[in-house]
Amino acid sequence: MSANVHRVTELVRSLETAGLQELRAEWKQRYGKPPKLRSVELLRRLLAWRIQTDAFGGFDADTKRKLASTKPANIRPSAAPGMRLAREWKGRRYEVTVTDDGPIFEGERYSSLSAVARAITGTRWNGQRFFGLREQNVR
Repeated sequence: MSANVHRVTELVRSLETAGLQELRAEWKQRYGKPPKLRSVELLRRLLAWRIQTDAFGGFDADTKRKLASTKPANIRPSAAPGMRLAREWKGRRYEVTVTDDGPIFEGERYSSLSAVARAITGTRWNGQRFFGLREQNVR
């Protein structure tokens, strides 16, 4: 192992036992103002990554290009059997349990989440949107 690889390896290993304040101090010494993270593990990983990329370089051009062209996953939760959904409406909390045969609300089985939302509000709603399962509600 070359001297540089050995030095970087030892430095990254020393981060394993460092606390939050020590990690922030190391970051400040190397890179300036540390990120406002409170997760010791995340800060440790970020610092280790930065130290290693400084020493050995980051992603190659092909990997950077692939990452830049990758679209973020459009993650939309859906109501799956066994899921319990809750929504507060006009100061009252409503809970629905999703089953294979449809949602159950206050002991009654409904044909859809939209039907439950209509029962709660008295107006037509998209059930996915009402219970926070639409994309604009998930961020």
